[in-house]
Amino acid sequence: MNEIVANDKLGAFCRHSHAELRGSPNGPLARLTFGVKDIYDIAGHKNGFGSPDWLRTHEPASRTAPVVQRLLDAGAGMVGKTHTDEITWSLNGENAHYGTPVNVNAPGRIPGGSSSGSAAAVAGGLCDFALGSDTGGSVRAPASFCGIYGIRPTHGRVSLEGACPLAPSFDTCGWFARSAELLERVGRVLLGDVGGATPRRLLLAQDAFALAGDIVARALEPAVARVSALLGQPERVTVAADGLAQWLEAFRVLQAAEAWAQHGEWVRRVNPDLGPGIKQRVQWAADLDPRLVGPAKKRREEIARHMDGLLANGAVLLLPTVPGIAPLRNTAPAATEDFRARALAVLCPAGLARLPQVSLPLSRLDGCPVGLSLIAARGEDAMLLALAKALA
Repeated sequence: MNEIVANDKLGAFCRHSHAELRGSPNGPLARLTFGVKDIYDIAGHKNGFGSPDWLRTHEPASRTAPVVQRLLDAGAGMVGKTHTDEITWSLNGENAHYGTPVNVNAPGRIPGGSSSGSAAAVAGGLCDFALGSDTGGSVRAPASFCGIYGIRPTHGRVSLEGACPLAPSFDTCGWFARSAELLERVGRVLLGDVGGATPRRLLLAQDAFALAGDIVARALEPAVARVSALLGQPERVTVAADGLAQWLEAFRVLQAAEAWAQHGEWVRRVNPDLGPGIKQRVQWAADLDPRLVGPAKKRREEIARHMDGLLANGAVLLLPTVPGIAPLRNTAPAATEDFRARALAVLCPAGLARLPQVSLPLSRLDGCPVGLSLIAARGEDAMLLALAKALA
């Protein structure tokens, strides 16, 4: 075990599933270090997937996930595997079995999940960048809470071969960095060294800002002004005419159905010891009425077509990443679930429509980070990365 992981005071890295790999001596990411969320296969090592029972009941991987290998081939060295929430089904980062990584930029508050260890390691300077995954917000929310850059790419743009799934039609491979310049450099490796389109219109999601509330909206005003200075005054739009809460319901049904399809057999066979929140979500998925799935799929495609139209012709959508700063650690479950519901309502449009979204650490509230996000049309990941770099 290397010194970084051995001396990790933030609880960001896994000791139960530790793995480290040297990168190529040359390449665009040479001499940089990265962490890997404990869902990606490393040859000869087990995935923990945030669950001791998962670790116990699965064999070591036979090959390394292609996305990890691509980073190694580009010259970066893998420091270790980073903590995740159980089966990646949480936005908190409070793992009942392995603890809660420290959020150095919001002391006493959660780092966010499920890519908690990756976000904490990057924010705390333990590695240069880190891989996470984002199904319902698990890169974007921790990026906002920890005050770092994070991207959820276009669905399917970066390979998830060799990664533990949660809900495959939503799962994406995302990454974190402390600078927009490095976020883009990693993107050039993972997305291919391609140029982005030129943004032509800026839209402001007034319903997402309303859901975040006046205090958050005011805190984000300087960041909005910064984006407006680059792209022009935004046009105010309502993203969801029927309400973001209705969109969230479609997301919840589909995510639960897919998660149960992936892991229901394992849950029934192993009866894993699941922590608070995750246990209730798994039970809800087990009890889900299958008749809800068809209408939810239809609604998702309607939402995707709506978002395609909204973001046509080089439009970029501006919205809060999440509706507030990181909640305090050990917050009562009822309060946590209320924040989770509001956060997922703001986060769900990109997932439902399979769109790229980048979270920018441009604002603070009560001494804590709060992120501003940009969403673009499918495939315009490079444009978002270039915008993040220009704004930095």
